[in-house]
Amino acid sequence: MEERTYFDLAAERQAEYENDILLVLEDGHLKELRKEVLPSAERIEFLTAAHPAGMKTYVRGIVMVMMKAIYQVLDREKIDRVSVEHSLGPGYYIEITGEAAGENGISEEIREKIEKRMRKLVEQDIVFEKRSVNTSEAVKRFHEHRMFDKEKLFRYRRVSKTNIYSLDGFEDYFFGYMPYSTGVLKYFALYSYDKGLILQLPVREEPKKVPEFEPRHKLFAALQEARRWNQTMEIATVGALNDVIAEGNMSDLMLVQEALQEKKIGEIAEQIAKEKNKKFVMIAGPSSSGKTTFSHRLSIQLRTFGLKPHPIGVDDYFVDREMTPKNKDGSYNFECLEAIDVEQFNKDMSALLAGEEVELPSFNFKTGKREYKGNYKKLGPDDILVIEGIHGLNDKLSYSLPTESKFKIYISALTTLNIDEHNQISTSDGRLIRRMVRDARTRGSSAARTINMWSSVRAGEEQYIFPFQEQADVMFNSALIYELAVLKQYAEPILFGIREDEPAYMEAKRILKFLDYFVGVSSEDIPKNSILREFVGNSYFHV
Repeated sequence: MEERTYFDLAAERQAEYENDILLVLEDGHLKELRKEVLPSAERIEFLTAAHPAGMKTYVRGIVMVMMKAIYQVLDREKIDRVSVEHSLGPGYYIEITGEAAGENGISEEIREKIEKRMRKLVEQDIVFEKRSVNTSEAVKRFHEHRMFDKEKLFRYRRVSKTNIYSLDGFEDYFFGYMPYSTGVLKYFALYSYDKGLILQLPVREEPKKVPEFEPRHKLFAALQEARRWNQTMEIATVGALNDVIAEGNMSDLMLVQEALQEKKIGEIAEQIAKEKNKKFVMIAGPSSSGKTTFSHRLSIQLRTFGLKPHPIGVDDYFVDREMTPKNKDGSYNFECLEAIDVEQFNKDMSALLAGEEVELPSFNFKTGKREYKGNYKKLGPDDILVIEGIHGLNDKLSYSLPTESKFKIYISALTTLNIDEHNQISTSDGRLIRRMVRDARTRGSSAARTINMWSSVRAGEEQYIFPFQEQADVMFNSALIYELAVLKQYAEPILFGIREDEPAYMEAKRILKFLDYFVGVSSEDIPKNSILREFVGNSYFHV
């Protein structure tokens, strides 16, 4: 009797789903459609690109299609490296190096040929073949394919077997599950950008729509700067980082990376000091970017230029709890601008700018009330306010303040370390791991709770933070190239504590597999003023 696969069952059930089925959730366990349907299965749920796991699978599938197309269009012998570098909105920046790329990068003619070939591969509906090989054999094959990042990565793998995917003869490895075939990967666009390409993809909310590519030049420049530093240090991938750890050079790497960040903070402080009319430093960024530690370190640097910085948290201007807007599910929406008393904030800041003395509030999160405790401020010629809050870059928050009085800083942990050349590390994953570790340490929150609330946190960022990032005067990248090797030691125990029957289990399992790529290191040598101390503890600052 011929075995019945989930692909067969999905074909029968596809009409029930608005989008193409990509994966199956069998009794809480994620599986590829190639898997056999088990008679013992009690709960079967199919996933599309509208689900986080489905979208990740879609991305991996279309990246492999792109790789296959690139190697068909260009002479493989003239390609040094094809790498998926970092995301820009719903797109990914792709870099091709070597003689085939040309001096000025990928031409429009080559881009068109690659995209045309990709659409042909999708049209042919080719099956992704999967096979398990010995890890030592995988290392050998990656060397033969000139995928040297993967070769280095798998030298540190403790598992005896490795899954390799093949697409019409093209072999590759991907972190996570793949679609059954190319036919479901219909929605994408390829753009020329800088010297590379942008692979533009749908978002989960609209899996059948590819948004127009909107260049984010400041964000791209910040990411490229970090990449160049990684390449200078010869640590662009996890395998290269593991080499540094294995060779006992981690302490030096930590000191150099921390020195680089301090240098950047000093340069930002100097820029502010030179612009004599700046009175409000507005700092904003997504969750777990290290905003608090950054604010402290920036304040120290500002003092070296003779300025007197005073920290102000926008959170202290929350409206009283009963006035806070609510989400559809009845929970409080603390992230929307309406949760802030914008009028009072502007009244106080304008008064300070005019040289008046103002009593600043503090918010009591236990009672849900704003309180006044005699915190009076008056700005002298050298005084400057360092204001931290998620709406800091939105001029609607500070509508009454003159544009020339504000200096805007966008901060985020813009991870530029890759697993390997074709497997990018999501900046969201890096921040989620930071937040899990910090919440467990400072709030006693379980990893499951942090994971469960992460989607709503991300939704708030998409609405209230990311649209304003290009309005910043400067961007600061708070990611540390070594941090995931350190956070691994803190994150693994709390992730292992999530049970199989909990909703967060599937995501916890994915993150644990991801962390397994890293050789772990101690936090002992991390400087006390490091941004990473905000998450692992023992910081000089009260964070």
